[in-house]
Amino acid sequence: GFNSVSILLPQALAGVLSVWLLYYLVRRHFGVIAGLLAALALALNPISILTNRNVTIDSTLTLVLLLGAWTVLKAAETGRLRWLLLTAFIVGIGFNIKTLEAYVVVPAYGLLYLLAAPHRLRKRIGHLALAGVLLLAISLSWVVAVDLTPASQRPYVGSTQDNSELSLALGYNGIQRLLGSFGGFGGGSSANRAPNGTPPSGNTGRTGTSSTPGNGGSTNTGGIGAGQQRPSGGSGGGGGAGGLFDIGTPGPLRLFTQPLAGQIAWLLPFALLGAVALAWQRRPRLQSDRKQQSLVLWGMWLLTMGIFFSVASFFHQYYFTVMAPAIAALFGIGVVTMWQDYRRGGWRGWLLPIALVATVAEQVYILSQYPTWGQRLIPPLVVLGVIAVGALLIARIAPRLHLRAPGRRFLVPALTAGVLVLLLAPTAWAAIPILTSTQADTLVAGPTQTTSFGGNVGGGQSANASSDAALIRYLEAHQGTAKYLVAVLNSKGADAIILATNKPVMTLGGFSGTDPILTTSQLAALVKSGQVKYFLINGSGGGSQSALITWITQNCKVVPSSQLQSSSTSSSSGGFGGAEQLYEYTGA
Repeated sequence: GFNSVSILLPQALAGVLSVWLLYYLVRRHFGVIAGLLAALALALNPISILTNRNVTIDSTLTLVLLLGAWTVLKAAETGRLRWLLLTAFIVGIGFNIKTLEAYVVVPAYGLLYLLAAPHRLRKRIGHLALAGVLLLAISLSWVVAVDLTPASQRPYVGSTQDNSELSLALGYNGIQRLLGSFGGFGGGSSANRAPNGTPPSGNTGRTGTSSTPGNGGSTNTGGIGAGQQRPSGGSGGGGGAGGLFDIGTPGPLRLFTQPLAGQIAWLLPFALLGAVALAWQRRPRLQSDRKQQSLVLWGMWLLTMGIFFSVASFFHQYYFTVMAPAIAALFGIGVVTMWQDYRRGGWRGWLLPIALVATVAEQVYILSQYPTWGQRLIPPLVVLGVIAVGALLIARIAPRLHLRAPGRRFLVPALTAGVLVLLLAPTAWAAIPILTSTQADTLVAGPTQTTSFGGNVGGGQSANASSDAALIRYLEAHQGTAKYLVAVLNSKGADAIILATNKPVMTLGGFSGTDPILTTSQLAALVKSGQVKYFLINGSGGGSQSALITWITQNCKVVPSSQLQSSSTSSSSGGFGGAEQLYEYTGA
């Protein structure tokens, strides 16, 4: 049923299982210490912790992709086609969880098998082609099933302007993330376009609430998609994606600078140098060297996602959850690999102190943007970092100066402290919103962050207005035989009412209020048949639903606030810039 446990427990379990699975994958070829460090880094990753505690499904996708990592490693090691086909099946399931977000690992999986499988090149390519066919078949199974169903026999596909699941999967939730077209999000008015679907069916609180955002999909609460929300005060329509989603400016340093650095970059310098260390340490023998196979997997996983997030026009910061396993794996691998190189001497031995210095510097930069927390976290970070780096440098330089070098009994604890202190700030960044936020669905780590599903989502009613007790009492008392308690512009206007009453609420424009679900004639038919008679809207607005709003204001009357016994039902409206009013159709 619909409750917090059924919604949140699967994500929490997925997060726990992902940590265990990453430990297993890293430990197989790099040992227990590397596995434990990788698991610890993932377990304390700020954005992963938050995602594991909320209603987004990125934690589930992460677990699925880690299962795919296990099967593709088995495929590369054994060359058996069934393992590769199982990998394709798993990624196809991932596509049905978060559409094209699942495909960001495909380059890593494909390249690993192409380079490492113990077959001739022609056979490897043939195996990959078969896997590709299966991948597409599994991925598009739901999409094709929906699109082949006549539009009159299914709900409207939310977050689209053409009522197509394929355009949702490949367009708004796919290519448009990279190129920056907002499509169904608010890319122009669609009020005059003929809808392709049926009017919204009754929502009884089972889907589309503030606790169940999604990728859009075939519900009456589609729109922004993928659990998305605008910053508080956001307006409908397009606009610059960087400001809308708070993801900074595209470029090679995007992940290392604010506002993204505090979400994912805490260990990124160490992970990158860890990959360099492993590549430098071993000659290319991909068909026999299991460690090099892991390097291809995690390195390409990180590289592909790093490139995407560096150039993409719009995405949510919690998408970094899927990038976190690669960083965590290379962090654990890097510590062990660079320690081995350090003990052997030579030029590669300098990578460990360099990695510590670079990572401490990145973390100091992030913390310096937050003076209050920087004052608390920078001192222990710098002190322990200096001790660790100093010990490593002295141990390398002292013999050349004919001085006594620190022994292993000192070096190991110093390095351990230096490595573990790198996890202090990310842990704090995850804990801050958990301990201080009043929102259970906070999606951004760190202090002074307000982004959550509870925010006002473009073009509609605020939850505070919609949940006004007097308004709800009035609607319940006067609903009569109407199917819908009230109609609102978007799902954020409906969520609180559904949760408070467990009654159907109509969303005229889907999740964001921009979906062209109804024409004015269809709305008139619904009203005149008695299915809905109350509308909570901004009567002075335009936007993509201007035709519907005009019809409502011309054919319905305003319910005086005195009848509601509350003046708090008026609130700022993100889409139309005025106060919301309750309208009633009286049949006149």
